[in-house]
Parts: sequence; structure tokens; C-alpha cells
Amino acid sequence: MQYHVLHIKTSFAEEWQKDLFDQQICDLGVDTIDGEDYYIPSALWQQNQTAITEQLSTINCQLSIDEVPDENWNAAWEAEHPVQELPLGIKIIPHCAFGAGHHETTAMMIDELMNHQSSFVHRTFVNILDHGTGTGVLGIFAKRLGAHYVLATDIDDKSVENARENAALNGVEMDVRLGGDLSQIISSTHSEGATPDAFNLILANIHRNILLANMETYAALLATEGELWLSGFYESDCPALIDSAESHGLRHIATRSNGEWRMLQFSKS
Repeated sequence: MQYHVLHIKTSFAEEWQKDLFDQQICDLGVDTIDGEDYYIPSALWQQNQTAITEQLSTINCQLSIDEVPDENWNAAWEAEHPVQELPLGIKIIPHCAFGAGHHETTAMMIDELMNHQSSFVHRTFVNILDHGTGTGVLGIFAKRLGAHYVLATDIDDKSVENARENAALNGVEMDVRLGGDLSQIISSTHSEGATPDAFNLILANIHRNILLANMETYAALLATEGELWLSGFYESDCPALIDSAESHGLRHIATRSNGEWRMLQFSKS
């Protein structure tokens, strides 16, 4: 596949602003980010060039563009990112999706899932929602630990394909869906008789602003005594997330740290 590479030098005051920018430009077709290099299929660059240029005009940045030789990008990525071996014998092929299992935010979630094995054994965590699943790693852990049903969603079609591949690789069944509107996804799966009325555990390892935008939906989808686990942000983001969660009837029960990254846990009384 032919690609263009956008060399974008940015200067954001906060790390989350860079993360949000990366997400926005990925929504316009960029599928791989390597430092300041943003790779986009040439066909999508031609299609979305105006929108991308307008997006870049809203920030302080320097841009240069190159065409890159045609090559097998998946093969190149896999050569640099081999299969990841994780606890419970879980294997993850990351392709270009986030969440191979070793990033601090993902590692915190995995550690906490492992710490709650009894909640799966005693059927406290039965139905799980993994929002922004990436490679599917968190949903796969939940399923391997004993979850009855796992709904995994992502806005990126390549991530959805990768999550399904990894689920099959690990011999687990997950309901993996494409889309960014959780309410719409739930409505669709309800009409098919696939999803439960509520989830006992919701996992969301995404950007702060996306978490805030979905907090009301998380609270509505969470079963009584269910838990919401959030990660993908910094210490400075915690107050806004806690305030939002509490305003929707959720109780803050724990904060975990891994380097500069944080994880928040809430319960629904």
C-alpha cells in the first residue's frame, strides 16, 4: 500500500493535549505514529487532505510531507513488534493497535484484573465492557479469568480486526464491535439479544476527554455494585474525572499509580 508520511512538529503544554491531537488525526486516516512521523495511506491523504490541513491550522506546528515507498507495512510492524507474552499464557499480536500489555496504563489494568481473580471466580464480574479495546488485551484477560460475556468496542476498524484476531489466538470468545457511540452500540447489541441489561465491570483505558464525554453513559450501563476502572491519564487529570464520576452517582474507591500515569476505580452503590 502506498503511504504519505506527515512530519509534524508540535509543542503542547500538556501531554494529554498531544494524546488528544493524535487521536483526532488518527480519526482522519493516520494509522501509524512514530515520534513526529504520522503515516497515512495515500488514498486517505488525498481524500482527507483538506480536513487534516484545517486540523493542523488550529495548533502551533510545523509540517512537511513525503511520499514513502510501497511495502508490506504489517510485516514491517510485526518484525519490530513480535508476539507479546503476558500472564495466564496470553499472547498478543499488536499490529498497529495500542495495548500490547506493557504500557504503564495497560499494565495497571492487567495487574488489577489479576488482583481480582476471586471476583471472577465468585461471579461478581460476570459481564464486562472494554471500551477502546485496542488489541483486545483487557477483554481477553477478563474472559480468561472467567467473565461470562465481554463486549469490546473501538472506533478504529484495524483495532477491531486486531482484537478479533487476538481473541481467536487465545481461544476466547468476545463480542468485538466497531463504533464510538456506546449508546448506539449497546442499542444495536440489545436488539440482537447479545448484551446484558448492565455490566458488572467497565474498563476504559483511553484519553481523559473521551472518558469525561462518556462518564454519564458508563454510569448508566454499570450494574448496582458494579465497578468502573479508568486509565490513560495523569495525576492532574484525576480531580476532573473524580468530580464527573461522583456527579453521576459513582463512588471513588481507589487510585493506582505507575510512573506518571494514573488509574481510577469507582463503584456504583
